[in-house]
Amino acid sequence: MREPLAFRMRPQSLGEVIGQQHLLAEGKVIRRCIEEKSVCSMIFYGPPGTGKTTLAGVIANELHIPYRLFNAVSGNKKDLDTIFEEAKYYEGLILIIDEVHRLNKDKQDLLLPHVENGSITLIGATTANPLHAINPAIRSRCHLFEIKKLSQEDIQQALRRALESERGLNNQVEIDEDALSYIAACCNGDLRFALNVLEICALACSDRRIEKTLVKQYAQIKSQSMDADGDGYYNALSAFQKSIRGSDVDAALYYLGVMIQANDMDSIERRLLVCAYEDIGLGNPAAVARCTQAIDAAKRVGFPEARIPLSVAVIDLCLSPKSKSAETAIDNALRELNRHPYEIPAYLNYTPVGMDQDEVYDYLRSDLWSQIQYLPDYLKHTHFYEPQSNSAYEKILAENYRKLCMINRSNDLKKLKNGKK
Repeated sequence: MREPLAFRMRPQSLGEVIGQQHLLAEGKVIRRCIEEKSVCSMIFYGPPGTGKTTLAGVIANELHIPYRLFNAVSGNKKDLDTIFEEAKYYEGLILIIDEVHRLNKDKQDLLLPHVENGSITLIGATTANPLHAINPAIRSRCHLFEIKKLSQEDIQQALRRALESERGLNNQVEIDEDALSYIAACCNGDLRFALNVLEICALACSDRRIEKTLVKQYAQIKSQSMDADGDGYYNALSAFQKSIRGSDVDAALYYLGVMIQANDMDSIERRLLVCAYEDIGLGNPAAVARCTQAIDAAKRVGFPEARIPLSVAVIDLCLSPKSKSAETAIDNALRELNRHPYEIPAYLNYTPVGMDQDEVYDYLRSDLWSQIQYLPDYLKHTHFYEPQSNSAYEKILAENYRKLCMINRSNDLKKLKNGKK
């Protein structure tokens, strides 16, 4: 069976690696590791098709250290046990783990002691953001290195190498420059995608020449690095929320489209609800409610029709008055709580103990409720909520809040009940 072009063209040495000069140039960290014949456990993270697993193999080859490949999804504990036995005979055996963010707890428990004592050198590869997806126990034992998306120039260099190499197409086909540029432009930095397009075009071309019109037939779907676990996806989610917050309707619709193409209703729902409550909030509570209704409608009809109510919600939130006062208020309260957790006033306890009846909270005296002090004594003059004036609704709340703040609240319920201030 003939191996795919992308597999055949995997670099075997450091000189064959394309891109990643922030790690591989003279004086940079990975090159220094190889020159010093020393390697530590590390995790490579970045978009698909950028050479994470390949670079791990190159490091092992350059250091002449045996390595084993393990997939965190399909590999099992028996496979790990076999690797651990081999490690007894090879000092610092390198274990390359693909999809390392999917390593479950059982496998982690087996692996961690061997990484800890150095019998195994772990090199993990993942498309996920390691700060979100990698277990802290793994992350704390590894150095994190970003593998960056390849430039169009990098992709073109790799494609030319594949056309000429004996491991590749061995000069059996030629390609027009505009066709080469088109592949590089549409692959979004994913070299595997680019080589797959080149390979299918090499099979389909006539007269041993690849033209742009042919490439367009086989590269109709651009690679968008939108694996739902990938860093590019988190970036799109972040851009989506920031666009709504910045009231840029067109940008928000664009990033909504990116998520729709990824068919990820769950992430769209979470981001929209967070945006609604965090960024619009008290500026327009009705828009928050409409957002919830639109999400419910989208989930009922499903894609592709779901795009319609979702776009309604996005436009509504973008053009709505904004207020982050609720988020700021709870963050202020939490900050104070973390600084010093004060005792709750005894008369607010669910079942007050050792207090006279006229000293406890009275459920029947609604006329007194707004005069009672509810904060601990040390915080009684503290204000966490700071109203914003971006909407008519919150202006009404602010005026009511101002009036309530003028009340001299008391912690002496006995005096309040007896009509004394």
